[in-house]
Amino acid sequence: MEKILHFKVFCLENYKASHNQTGKAAYEIFKKYDVFNYITDFFDILHSFGALYLVKDIDEFISHREKAID
Repeated sequence: MEKILHFKVFCLENYKASHNQTGKAAYEIFKKYDVFNYITDFFDILHSFGALYLVKDIDEFISHREKAID
């Protein structure tokens, strides 16, 4: 479980940096769109990708969730 937690932090930090956001702002987005559960559910696949791909994938996931929520 610790591996997944470290990976979630890695994803959050890379997302934050690529979008020039504060940690709090990025965290709120991850919570709002359930990104943390997505990362947990697909950890086996996602952890094998690089940071740029992960951020792009998270952006796509959030985009789909935005459409579903609105």
